[in-house]
Amino acid sequence: MEQYHALLRHILERGVKKEDRTGIGTTSTFGYQMRLNLEKGFPLLTTKKVFLRGITHELLWFLKGDTNIKYLVDNNVKIWNEWPFQNYLKTNNLESEYPMYSEKWTKKMDEFVEQIKKDDSFAKKYGDLGPVYGKQWIRWEGPNGEKINQIQNAVDLIKKDPYSRRILVSGWNVADIQQLITAKTSSPPLCHSLFQFYVSEGKLSCQLYQRSADVFLGVPFNIASYSMLTMMMAQVTQLKPGEFIHTFGDVHIYNNHITQVNEQLSRTPRVLPRLKLNPEVKGIFDFKYEDFELEGYDPWPPIKAPIAV
Repeated sequence: MEQYHALLRHILERGVKKEDRTGIGTTSTFGYQMRLNLEKGFPLLTTKKVFLRGITHELLWFLKGDTNIKYLVDNNVKIWNEWPFQNYLKTNNLESEYPMYSEKWTKKMDEFVEQIKKDDSFAKKYGDLGPVYGKQWIRWEGPNGEKINQIQNAVDLIKKDPYSRRILVSGWNVADIQQLITAKTSSPPLCHSLFQFYVSEGKLSCQLYQRSADVFLGVPFNIASYSMLTMMMAQVTQLKPGEFIHTFGDVHIYNNHITQVNEQLSRTPRVLPRLKLNPEVKGIFDFKYEDFELEGYDPWPPIKAPIAV
């Protein structure tokens, strides 16, 4: 994954200091692209260990059309917990009592997650993230209230008209985004705006446009997730995986991640692993966690960093 290291260096060398919504601040550049050949291996970072189990469950969660963290919590995946927890604190006027990332805050969030696990009514009230990816991919609402399954439409179009230039999935629903902004929630406002599939010479490629990218924490997950999705889509449409093309808008490193980035850049990348999919799965919504097998993953140890909410 030399391309990922090149992106980190590009931001450090050419980026500008910017204030941002979280109050942490970033070093940022605008416009960048990586092209990853999926035939050469599965692009899971090797210069730090990446949580593939969480990535896999998250992708399956998206494909369920789900927007409540309960499925993730039940599978011990914590990557979305901060947003509903902060909304819970805000709703109950507890933000000042539990400063973010304090020891008291961490203990309270553990209690929050346990209640999500055990109490379905609590999970229904406080565990939903709002109209994020699962809703937009699987249950996009049309003007007459009809639900549109964009993923199924993409599969059908790849099969029926593989050379179409309209095989797109949009995550950026302007009406829903405006609703989140007006409500002033902490729900994440859909960084992965649009992705498009492309068929050539029996291979399926995918290009993602990501309007905003946390390069140290988020982008390694995004690379693996969309590469996995491309492989799944290729299998169910009887094609081979081609490229994952990652195109960025605002690509940034948070100020409290600089030390971690320099540590990662000091490490030498290792051979990419291989991801095997259960060949018996024929439908995009039929995949289960057990249908994925990672081979040959030999990463450096993980590098921890706080998420910006």
